[in-house]
Amino acid sequence: MFEHRGAVALSVACVIAAVSAQTYAPVVIRGIVDGLAAGALDRAGLWRGTALFLAVTLAGGAASLWMRGVPLRMSHRVERALRRDLFRHLATLDPGFYRSIRTGDLMTRMVSDVAMVREFVGQGILQGVRSAVAAIVAFGAMLATSPRLMLVMAALYPPLILVFFLLLGLIRRRHEAAQEQQAELSNHCQETFAGLRTVRALAVEHLREAAFERHSREAARRNLALAWVQNPLWPLFGFAFAASSLALVLVGGRMIMTGRLTIGTLVQFQQYLLYLQWPMLAIGWTASLIQRGRASWRRLSEILERAPVICDGPRTDGSLRVVEGDIEFDGVSVVVEGRPLLRDVRLRIPAGRVVGITGPTAAGKTLLASLLPRLLDPSEGAVRIGGRDVREYPLATLRAAFGVVLQEPVLFSDTLAGNLAFGLEGAEDEWLRRVAWLAHLHEDAQELPQQYETLVGERGVTLSGGQRRRAALGRALARRPRYLVLDDVFSAVDTQTEAAILAKLGPVLREGTALVVSHRASTLRRTDFIVVLEEGRITAVGPHDELIARPGYYRDLVRRQELEARLEEPA
Repeated sequence: MFEHRGAVALSVACVIAAVSAQTYAPVVIRGIVDGLAAGALDRAGLWRGTALFLAVTLAGGAASLWMRGVPLRMSHRVERALRRDLFRHLATLDPGFYRSIRTGDLMTRMVSDVAMVREFVGQGILQGVRSAVAAIVAFGAMLATSPRLMLVMAALYPPLILVFFLLLGLIRRRHEAAQEQQAELSNHCQETFAGLRTVRALAVEHLREAAFERHSREAARRNLALAWVQNPLWPLFGFAFAASSLALVLVGGRMIMTGRLTIGTLVQFQQYLLYLQWPMLAIGWTASLIQRGRASWRRLSEILERAPVICDGPRTDGSLRVVEGDIEFDGVSVVVEGRPLLRDVRLRIPAGRVVGITGPTAAGKTLLASLLPRLLDPSEGAVRIGGRDVREYPLATLRAAFGVVLQEPVLFSDTLAGNLAFGLEGAEDEWLRRVAWLAHLHEDAQELPQQYETLVGERGVTLSGGQRRRAALGRALARRPRYLVLDDVFSAVDTQTEAAILAKLGPVLREGTALVVSHRASTLRRTDFIVVLEEGRITAVGPHDELIARPGYYRDLVRRQELEARLEEPA
């Protein structure tokens, strides 16, 4: 908010100008009425008074226009900055955060809660300041005009204020409950649409529809419960205004009859009551906005206060701009929630080598590869590249040196070319076609409706599993990485396609350093040497011919796959 202090100051100045003009207008009316009643106001004086009233009213209207426009623009700038900061912060958070929060809840906070904060900053602050200034100035003017009438007005408001503050706490709690249920509804929709093929395959559409209906009914119930405590605020202040008007007529009329009050003063007092009608009614609305804004801000703060686990730190050397050299795992262990996943891993990978990593399911293969671009950090030991701990490299510099193809690749709602060029600026079409050819994807692209300009849909839904893997491979190659990590890339392609890809990739892989995670012996045998992981420990390291010559997991793997291949051969 500090960066918007100029807009805030201008808004307050406009509020003061508008309130001052609107408070002075009844004084002009009083002079006209009393002058006419006393017969002391001629035609020229009447025109002068009328012109002054119009001038004051126009000045107040102009100030009110600015008073509304400035906070409105400021609130949208605050919303944009808040959404940007949230998105940027979310991009730094570790996978553990995303395991602890559902996508639907996250989307509700990013959209609905941010919009609620915008309403609080714009209309909430505007109407709050306006109502406060208008009440102080108008009540002060009323006190100066007639202390007795002012005391009568003041006696009506304490019960109103008590009920008002009782309702505020209910509004905040019920708004939070409504937002949480909205998150439940969003999450149910997101999960259903993302898993629609599974829902249809199991024929459980009716179950998802019934659950959606339950969530919708609960959302409606909670929003109605919120409305029940919000709605009384308006009629409550409306009743207070009507009671004030009645008291003014009764007490003021009696004072006029006894000569203690002029008609002009009564009209002036009535004008102040009319002027206060909207600010007083707006207090309820403003209070509701403030309570809802506070509740939404608390939900957003839970995200902003979550510190990223993987980030640049005191050990980071900002002068490092190039990542190159040998890779070394020095006594690396990873423990997650008390469970050891990697244990004392010691491994050196010379620059320019292609290394295969294999082992049973859940042996820690993906975990080991993830340590290099710092998708997570080791609990013990160090990972070094070029003799430097990876935590010394700026995170952006380190990750820019890597091309990573994850075990479950994600494509974006863009064209095939857009996905291949993801994160690159000014990528040439010829280069994209080159990496598609290397990934054995070019022929598939030619068969798509718009070829490389075909939209692949959310998460690449229009492509097959093998095509998504190869598109992710092409995306990694397009970055011209110094280090390439391929995590089980070929599991979704047949052996012929695998052989074709590896034949093309061979020279490319040796231009840098590559780690190939795989269960296929046909893939692993093409690497310089193989690392076998079992239960988080390295149990064997060596080239293909050496490992199959000695007992162990790798020899058993090769023999099993050779037997399966022979059984699949036609008789």
